[in-house]
Amino acid sequence: MSETPKSTLQYRFDGPEDAPVLILGPSLGTTWHMWDRQVPELAKTWRVFRFDLPGHGGAPAYPSGSVGELARRLLATLDGLGVQRFGYAGCAFSGALGIELALRHPERIASLALIAASPRFATADEFRQRGVIVRTNGLDPMARTSPERWFTGGFAAAQPAITEWAVQMVRTTDPGCYIAACEALAAFDVRAELGRIGVPTLVLVGSDDQVTGPAEARTLVAGIPDARLAVVPGASHLVPVEQPAAVMDLLVRHFSTAWQPAFDSTTGQMAIPAAPVKPVLAAPPPVAPLAEIAPAAVQPAPMGMGRPDPYDAGIKVRREVLGDAHVDRALATADEFSGDFQEFITRYAWGEIWDRPGLDRRSRSCVTLTALVAGGHLDELAFHTRAALRNGLTPVEIKEVLLQAAVYCGVPAANSAFKVAQQVIREETTPQE
Repeated sequence: MSETPKSTLQYRFDGPEDAPVLILGPSLGTTWHMWDRQVPELAKTWRVFRFDLPGHGGAPAYPSGSVGELARRLLATLDGLGVQRFGYAGCAFSGALGIELALRHPERIASLALIAASPRFATADEFRQRGVIVRTNGLDPMARTSPERWFTGGFAAAQPAITEWAVQMVRTTDPGCYIAACEALAAFDVRAELGRIGVPTLVLVGSDDQVTGPAEARTLVAGIPDARLAVVPGASHLVPVEQPAAVMDLLVRHFSTAWQPAFDSTTGQMAIPAAPVKPVLAAPPPVAPLAEIAPAAVQPAPMGMGRPDPYDAGIKVRREVLGDAHVDRALATADEFSGDFQEFITRYAWGEIWDRPGLDRRSRSCVTLTALVAGGHLDELAFHTRAALRNGLTPVEIKEVLLQAAVYCGVPAANSAFKVAQQVIREETTPQE
């Protein structure tokens, strides 16, 4: 195990020191122990490297604000160990991390496996809402509902010890790191970039996964040129835990046969190492065969010139602060009469003002709430209260803003504001059972 500074990740190695490195990445809310059942067999052939996400499994609570930042921390960890090239298998959140590595650092990855992954996880609104709930209620609501998200009902009922282990993993995660990971997934969307992944890829999914299921897996396979699909019957989201033997067999087959050689910049040639020896395994439960799927067409990225149009930044910030659902409704109702106004506020309010670096979004939310109380704009106060929660203000801090406003804007205005904010906070911070 490692001692972990802020710029790197907590990790451990298993297997021969001279073997090819195979990285196993965990899902959000789990630890490297989710791979315990695969490691003994994999470590016979590979030097298995596992890591914990920040604030998970006792790892130092240094949050990463984006998938790209976490990828840089992982590479810094590997650089410090002298590991330049590796196979990579990541589950869910770590699947996003694997996609990021394959897109931004393709020279480092020899082979890729994406498990319960997606090019876009749910919607930005859903993950930011999850962050609001955790910020207000702690991780207990996420912990209590994790078994139904991660496992099939039959497995959860038959394996109470594993189910309780899953709950405790989430409960012992640092809330700030969990929220940061939710924000990172909210911003993650690489659907338009999948065609640039040039590494051999196995896309593996449980047949009963309701979080990132077979539909998301097929999107990955259709977009990645050299990708194969494996659907594991009788498994949900945390398929390496629920069907360990099937997952182990699929990983061994993939990494034994699809290990892309490194490019030697000094000779201009590909070095072809001996393929790892495939271990002899006991017969696993039946799994769906690997299937080739045709790659999707790649759309070239547009090239911009000069100063970016503030509308582009504005629509991004507006969606991040107010949520996709709110912005979609506003734009959908725009017509010839109101369309220019929607463009105006997107470009100038959100692209020019909210995107300025002088104040963070928490501070801008405080200013906005106060101004709306002063103006008596209760409809806008409602959705900016939601925005304030998404921007990181707690219900207690919003209460303090409204109390401050009562002194300077008047008690009647604050009274109306408290009624609106109280209802919004109740709706946004009550966990969904």
